Amino acid sequence: MKMADLGDVQLHYRVDGDPHGVPIVFANSLGTDLRLWDAVVPLLPPGLRIIRYDKRGHGLSSLPRPPYTMGGLVRDVERLLDMLEVRDAVFVGLSIGGMIAQGLAVKRFDIVRAMVLSNTGAKIGTPEIWQQRIDAVREGGIEALADATMERWFSRDFRARPEMLLWRNMLTRTPADGYIGCSQAISGTDFYTPTSGLRLPTLGIAGSEDGGTPPDLVRETTELVPGSKFHLIRRAGHLPCVEKPEEYAQVLTEFLREVGHI
Repeated sequence: MKMADLGDVQLHYRVDGDPHGVPIVFANSLGTDLRLWDAVVPLLPPGLRIIRYDKRGHGLSSLPRPPYTMGGLVRDVERLLDMLEVRDAVFVGLSIGGMIAQGLAVKRFDIVRAMVLSNTGAKIGTPEIWQQRIDAVREGGIEALADATMERWFSRDFRARPEMLLWRNMLTRTPADGYIGCSQAISGTDFYTPTSGLRLPTLGIAGSEDGGTPPDLVRETTELVPGSKFHLIRRAGHLPCVEKPEEYAQVLTEFLREVGHI
């Protein structure tokens, strides 16, 4: 575990794999930390410098007071990757992490040479929906959203397994200010125009039972980038890297080969 002191925020991050390998960066979803990728990382091919981090207000990173903006979240990881001297990375982002991927790709084409948009959108939900969730957290804590969130996150089969409780606990232990701040950032983001101007290798990944970012939204967002590819993981929800890590890693590895990253 390592901490990057960026001044106004301190980001927890870790680097696995080959320290001199080609970089791949993972950004996780709202209400999770970098352990989201634990089942996928060991399945990736050798030769990769695998970088993961906790967004502000999540995991072991610091907890600035909200509101947060998407520009601020993009700037956080931009500064982290500059500190780590990362260039020409493949950036894998899930949900809000996928929005961060889009924002960073628009801003820093020297850092992002290819991106994976997993269970995300150029725009997710509506300001009204996000305000309802923010109000619910302020009134009753994240516990008030936990059961409905698990239905969006996971397939029916996975919700019947005891492992589901690990992710419910991770969600409910997320600081309320971190959840609210990142919800505000999502609410204020519409990347349809900037993402449609991107020209870089792009892979979209969706879960067939995703109640948060349905497959049609992920496909529509992915297709904003000419020449992009799309993969649907069946019998998985919003976090297919948790439910179907073998298939997720296989699809990701094939993409890395196709773009010449390994």
